[in-house]
Amino acid sequence: MKRFANCTNHPIILVTAALLALSGCSGLAGPAPQEKTAPPATAPEQTKQESVKPEESKPAPSAKTAPPAEAKPDEAKQTEAQPPKKPPAKAAADTEAMLADIEVVAEPASMAVLVNKQRKLPENYTPTDLVFPNVPYLLPKKSEKRKLRKEAAAALEALFAAAKADGVSLAGVSAYRSHTYQKALFNRYVQIDGVEKARTYSAVPGTSEHETGLAIDVSGIDGKCAATSCFADTKEAKWLAEHAQEYGFIIRYPEGKEAITGYMYEPWHLRYVGTEIAKEIKAQGITLEEYLGVVPASASE
Repeated sequence: MKRFANCTNHPIILVTAALLALSGCSGLAGPAPQEKTAPPATAPEQTKQESVKPEESKPAPSAKTAPPAEAKPDEAKQTEAQPPKKPPAKAAADTEAMLADIEVVAEPASMAVLVNKQRKLPENYTPTDLVFPNVPYLLPKKSEKRKLRKEAAAALEALFAAAKADGVSLAGVSAYRSHTYQKALFNRYVQIDGVEKARTYSAVPGTSEHETGLAIDVSGIDGKCAATSCFADTKEAKWLAEHAQEYGFIIRYPEGKEAITGYMYEPWHLRYVGTEIAKEIKAQGITLEEYLGVVPASASE
């Protein structure tokens, strides 16, 4: 019986040993997965560190946006630091004082009326035959400053048509101005440059040719150099200087005649006087003052 038991237990021991061996192998394989999972545990910490980078970059944008916000007050301060303009009331008073001693013209409706720094139109004179010339303008439609007296308007239409036939496209800049408008315009220039300088390029209200309805400022159709000194070098200015008199217009303030007209050279400023007078003035190379024999005493000094 003892030998049988020993024989019986031997295989059981072998099986048990085999199971233990297998169990030992699986135990060896177990730690390996645990060691492999350890690195992923550190990965979230790395991503946390990377996520900090956007937060670190936030100060840079805020630093960039700060200067523009500070620049606005500086710009406002510069504007406030500018010298104050002359009060409008004072400018208006200066204008009225100048008008007090100026001679009033006897025939304001004459096509050859002379209006300048020594001769003014009657108070609140308004031409009765103002119309809208059918020519291109740089002004909005129906603007009062498009108007001219009827005879001058017809002559302007002929002049524009002739220029276009010669390949020169013209446009009106400013024609008639009311006394009220001229007063506001001149007073504004006085506020900017003072009385003396303003009078070299703008007329005291009542002495402006634009108030007669016989004068117009002209430019090229593109509006370049409109009513500025560079207009003198344009093909439009050269065409006007050569042909304006054929349609009854003169360059009212020619170059080199500032002492007589009282104004700087304005190649864009046309004045209608009729073809006969215009051609004679052009032929002699004189001004309207010289033609009428009314030259300011200061011009001969």
